[in-house]
Amino acid sequence: MSVSAVLQVLAGVGILIYGIIIMGDSLQIIAGDRLRKLIGSLTGTPIKGMLVGTLVTSILQSSSATTVMVVSFVDVGFMTLTQAIGVILGANIGTTVTGQLIAFDITNVAYLCALVGAAICILCHKKRRKQIGVGIIGFALLFIGMNMMQEPLTFLKDRPDLLTAFGSHPGLAFMAGLIITLIVQSSSATVGLTMAVAAQGVIPLQTAIVIILGDNIGTTITAVIASMGANRAAKQAAAAHVMIKILGTAAILMVLPMYTMLIELTATTISRQVANAHTIFNIIIAFMFLPFVSQYAKFIRRIIPDDKNAVATGTIYLNPVLITASRAAAVDAVRKEMIRLACLTLQMIDNCRRILIENNEKLVDDVGRTELNVNEMTHEIVRYSTETGQTGLSTDLSLLLNSCTNAVGDVERIGDHATNLVEMYQYLQDHKLSLSRMALEEGNEMFELVISALTKSIQALEDEDPALAKEVLALEERIDYMEKTLRAQHIARLNAGGCSPGAGVIFIDILSNLERVGDHANNLAMVVFDIERLHHSTKTAKV
Repeated sequence: MSVSAVLQVLAGVGILIYGIIIMGDSLQIIAGDRLRKLIGSLTGTPIKGMLVGTLVTSILQSSSATTVMVVSFVDVGFMTLTQAIGVILGANIGTTVTGQLIAFDITNVAYLCALVGAAICILCHKKRRKQIGVGIIGFALLFIGMNMMQEPLTFLKDRPDLLTAFGSHPGLAFMAGLIITLIVQSSSATVGLTMAVAAQGVIPLQTAIVIILGDNIGTTITAVIASMGANRAAKQAAAAHVMIKILGTAAILMVLPMYTMLIELTATTISRQVANAHTIFNIIIAFMFLPFVSQYAKFIRRIIPDDKNAVATGTIYLNPVLITASRAAAVDAVRKEMIRLACLTLQMIDNCRRILIENNEKLVDDVGRTELNVNEMTHEIVRYSTETGQTGLSTDLSLLLNSCTNAVGDVERIGDHATNLVEMYQYLQDHKLSLSRMALEEGNEMFELVISALTKSIQALEDEDPALAKEVLALEERIDYMEKTLRAQHIARLNAGGCSPGAGVIFIDILSNLERVGDHANNLAMVVFDIERLHHSTKTAKV
């Protein structure tokens, strides 16, 4: 085999992988916010997880990307191990779609697709239409890469002795599939290369199947790498992925002759048989494990016990691997972290109520510590958001990211107002001042209204519920009215000598800060309407 032939095979593998990558990237951009919603629905029952995992992986064109997301979600507590196993089973099925595609012998059509895709990219100015063109080019590159691999490998027909070791020593074929996948980091590329070799008639179907089995274990390395440095739960998810493949492979190897006979019945060409072997293997192991997901999760926990001392500090959703695995998942991580940050500030405001109204001095230090955490998390979210925004997001995801990032500023300001409220309490204590009973009652009423508005805005963001967001807008108007009313009533008490001037000024400042918290709660609710507009524009674009 000449140097140029070797280079052509390697180039074919590279073009195939590149086609998978750009087709997956374009599908992500085209799907946009719908993919984010789809990823958000991963945390369901194992059956739902398997179905959604299959669909997400078909869009991402990479089971590795899906399993990396799963490991990340388990790491931050967004997904349980039981749910993760269901998604992993689906990802294993979804990744076989690429192999099924490249089993079609449509190279001439692929050239036409490349031409059409290039024309769309050149002539269309809208980003979404350009991405459709890029996706078509990626689709074409799958077949062009396969064709480039097959042509130089025809020499194997004259030198079958080069691969006879694979037939007589299945362990070598298994290790070849495993090692190639470890190197190229793409099970689909290994399947394509196996198809190209098998098409020359120099290895039997059974040997090709053994290579595919090795390939399926090799593809788990990405999840293992993603779990390094993560918590015990993430390592459990990665181990579950590896064990699924190992146990499934062991089961098929025990009945390999019968499995080969089954695959021979599914198609007449060996390329399609190889693709079917990959697909059917993953379907079989999915249905082997699906009825026993809970028991399997317990088994994994015995191997890698839970970390009972794990405590979440700082940001938890902002895993850097999500930015490369799925931009939609990275944007949703920003949204989730923003909501989590808002929950911290809600607790701060409630603690301020207990400090000022109930004179609970013990909570002063707690508010101070939380404020430091909120500031640090704000910086982390903005940094992560900036990195995510530089990856070439779809228009709807970009708008959502900007909206969530702006909302982080509102949340951080709520934390500042909580600090202001604590400082007012300390001023009262230092100067031996106290609020009147009436001021305490009115202040408590104002606190409860503001806390209600902030609670509803957070829930509206969590559920993406416009109806709940509208309730926040109505509450904000009530907060404004109450602030003006209580301010006027307090000034009247001051004029009547019913309250000390020093404490009176502090009370008015308390009302003012709470009114500003209501404004920020209103701004958070507005993000829900931004999301609603994105959903509406997406539906309109589809029509």
